[in-house]
Amino acid sequence: QVQVAESGGGLVQPGGSLRLSCTTALGVSFIDLMRWYRRTPGNQRDLVASISRNGAVDYVDSVKGRFTISRPGAGDTVYLQMDSLKPDDTGVYYCNVRSIVDENHWGQGTQVTVSS
Repeated sequence: QVQVAESGGGLVQPGGSLRLSCTTALGVSFIDLMRWYRRTPGNQRDLVASISRNGAVDYVDSVKGRFTISRPGAGDTVYLQMDSLKPDDTGVYYCNVRSIVDENHWGQGTQVTVSS
């Protein structure tokens, strides 16, 4: 199993910001897609944002204009900048790395709590 490690979660007040980081041991030439998912209490794990190997990004509607996914230099690290956070953004955030042979690798998740 390829190592995928997330960091950057925590407790933040509504309206605040957090930046999540995810680094993978998968060689950069083997990375096809990097994605952030979120599992909210009582719900399944849902896609939040993705970035392709050519830099194309996509977001779920609920985070558009507030979250930014980036992968500087098409390297082994992906970030999720989260601004204007809302209580509904609370959950465990998981990083997913899909390889060019369609294998999916997951991190252990990092908790984000938005509460006053």
